[in-house]
Amino acid sequence: MISIRHLKKVFPDVTPLIDVTADIEKGDVISIIGPSGTGKSTFLRCLNMLETPTSGDIIIDGESITAKGADIPAIRRKMGMVFQNFNLFSNMTVIENIILGPVDLLKQSKQEACDEGMRLLSTVGLAEKAFNYPDELSGGQKQRVAIARALAMKPEIILFDEPTSALDPTMVGEVLAVIRSLARQGLTMLIVTHEMKFAHDVSTRVFYMDQGGIYEDGTPEQIFEHPQKDRTRIFIKRLKTFEREIKSATFDFIEVSNCIEEFGHRHFLSQRQINGLQAIFEELCVQILIPRSKVLPVEFSAEVSEIDGSCDAEIEYSGPEYNPFTDKADDLSVRLLLGMTKEHRWTFEGKMRFS
Repeated sequence: MISIRHLKKVFPDVTPLIDVTADIEKGDVISIIGPSGTGKSTFLRCLNMLETPTSGDIIIDGESITAKGADIPAIRRKMGMVFQNFNLFSNMTVIENIILGPVDLLKQSKQEACDEGMRLLSTVGLAEKAFNYPDELSGGQKQRVAIARALAMKPEIILFDEPTSALDPTMVGEVLAVIRSLARQGLTMLIVTHEMKFAHDVSTRVFYMDQGGIYEDGTPEQIFEHPQKDRTRIFIKRLKTFEREIKSATFDFIEVSNCIEEFGHRHFLSQRQINGLQAIFEELCVQILIPRSKVLPVEFSAEVSEIDGSCDAEIEYSGPEYNPFTDKADDLSVRLLLGMTKEHRWTFEGKMRFS
């Protein structure tokens, strides 16, 4: 339904989209997630030409909307857009907001547009608010009206640009419930969202955007439960990381140990977790690995999840194959570490991971 090829968007002071390529099928419900500033909203606004791409091609139903002479208004009529700040006309009633587009652009009669508008308001639970003004509605109600207004244009595709970001947390659920209902109807939707559980539950696909493009694309299960790339995994788990590379046996291990403790306190680790990270570093890195000069450099990293407070540590080293869990199985340091951690694993590439 939509084919995007090498889409790029450059602003005077930033380039949010460097190279975006994707194919979107009819009926796809795609949640677009990623850190702030990675071009998610810009990507949506390029799809309906609210932002003109710097380069690349966007093809909708076989027609390039980036080609010279493209009928942009006709293409836009295929796409509904729901903004984070509602964009309702404050001087019009709810029903007047909804029928404006169908009457002016689709040339429906006012009665036909009004009948359809009332039906749509009923589907979003707001028929009784038809003759209220937007200022008389809550934020969640305004966003539901905005969704009804988008649906009134009978779009083939609906774009949602962070539809819950301007809402009080108590109002988020009512908007997400409406979007869930639309997803069950088979509409093609692209949703920029920070609601991870919603994205997991409602989507057929998830785009994780980073580094100027779609960094990882997959099913909700693939992205949320088995991400293939480090940036995706860190974002999904909301990980805070500590990293240190040891290049020489004469490094200041006391300074690194102190930095690990500061990292732990900063991210509210328990003293037991902090002691465990320091022990992994001091016993394995300092006592076992680093004295073996052939394994340098040694990289030590720790990750803390904001979601559940879990903590993982990883050690990566070079040189010939060396597995402390077998070669040093009787060593007191190794036995001590295995007793302090829930699980561990070693790979042939010279990586040890502890949880």
